[in-house]
Amino acid sequence: MLVLLGLIIGTAALVVVSAGMGQVSVPPVEVLGSLAHHFHLDVGPLPSHPNGEGALWNVRFPRIVLGLLVGAALGAGGCLLQGVLANPLAEPGIIGVSSGAAVGACLMIVLGGGTANDWALAGAAFVFGLFTAASVYLLSLRDGATSAIMLVLTGIAVNAFALGIIAYLTFVASTAAREQIVFWQLGSLAGTTWDEVWVSAPLIIAAVAAALVLVHKIDLLALGEIQAASLGVNVEVVRRQVIVLVSILTAAAVAFAGIIMFVGLIVPHVLRLIVGPRHAILLPASVVGGALVITGADLAARTMLGDADLPLGMFTSLIGGPVFFILLRRSRHAGAGW
Repeated sequence: MLVLLGLIIGTAALVVVSAGMGQVSVPPVEVLGSLAHHFHLDVGPLPSHPNGEGALWNVRFPRIVLGLLVGAALGAGGCLLQGVLANPLAEPGIIGVSSGAAVGACLMIVLGGGTANDWALAGAAFVFGLFTAASVYLLSLRDGATSAIMLVLTGIAVNAFALGIIAYLTFVASTAAREQIVFWQLGSLAGTTWDEVWVSAPLIIAAVAAALVLVHKIDLLALGEIQAASLGVNVEVVRRQVIVLVSILTAAAVAFAGIIMFVGLIVPHVLRLIVGPRHAILLPASVVGGALVITGADLAARTMLGDADLPLGMFTSLIGGPVFFILLRRSRHAGAGW
């Protein structure tokens, strides 16, 4: 619980710092004052800069809140999938949601000639992401049941097929559309509005709440499918419920933010080493940890080079790649047999 409390406090502090940094600088005490006044509490000073309130509430807060939601969704998705597949190296992309969402987004960009409507792009990414995850599940079925290894291998095959479609769409796209495809796949929270937050928030919050109900059954699955079944767990039903939840979480996250790698893989894995494998603690910790990572990465993306807004996915990959390698080395030295 102390780790979870520390993560919450760290995330809250980072949100205040992030909200105050940018072209219009707002001190943390004024950020807190603006938040208090927004909720009708006459506490703390309002931003002294004439554009401070506008910068906070029209630009930074919606971007930060969507970042928190995206990070929470990816962290929760990775934690659930690693638990139900009994594989600490699983991540939401392995069931095809990310690559399917990319196919939908690329298709809309190509059809729009590089001027695709943001909402049409997000809607196509969401629908194609869910469709691809459903395809992976159905293709891995045998006699009405799936196995963890078949889900993983089918996911690899479907991901490869989706990447082929993306390559073709990128090849036939116009120059403007090609640039938009590349930018979308790198991930970004630039230009986020409250409307996007209100669309993503109910889906992600409801899916996380539903996931919390399943934590005990996922813990039993860690004992093995036969042992879990003997304890009254319907393994196939739990696996199906988790896949649906992970699909919703990931599709809602990537629809507006694009592809963001490694968060769903690294965050639950690292936190499992800290808080242990019990999902009643690991899942909330992964939710907050994912939100913390995305908030930090987005702050770096928009402040590192002054006015330039760097791709968010670039930072998560630059950090996640080396961390993933360290985890692999650690697992091998721990006798994982790789």
